[in-house]
Amino acid sequence: MKSENLKKSFFAACFSIITIGILALLTYKTSYGIFLIASFGSTMVLLFGYPESPFAQPKNIFFGHLLTASVGVMFVNFIPLPLYLEIPLAVGIAVGLMILLNVTHPPAGGNPIIVLMASASYNYLLNPIIFGSIILILFGVILNRFIAQKKYPLV
Repeated sequence: MKSENLKKSFFAACFSIITIGILALLTYKTSYGIFLIASFGSTMVLLFGYPESPFAQPKNIFFGHLLTASVGVMFVNFIPLPLYLEIPLAVGIAVGLMILLNVTHPPAGGNPIIVLMASASYNYLLNPIIFGSIILILFGVILNRFIAQKKYPLV
């Protein structure tokens, strides 16, 4: 095992624990609301394992999550179809829009599924999507740039 891979793996694991730990504490130990969604776990892989990836950049994390969750919320509120039709349509439209708008963040592709299965409201966009994404990005900048000494974000 290469020492570089070991170091990368160690930092990614530790930084993921810290970041998801903060979101979990906010979710379960405060009255501020929900800050965690399943797709944030996948975001950790890119944010701390591959921060140089275009998919891990702040713009992609924030707008990828916001766009795909918004598509899900629009389907919940305006598209009266059976769930087995809504889910593939929402995911396909969300993926297409991320690529079209150059904000592709692969973990966000799961957001319409989460939103539709939970019948999430517009409030879901604020918390956990917007506030959670901002926290992810802040921790990504702080931990990648100042602790791991990586150039993040790339812009």
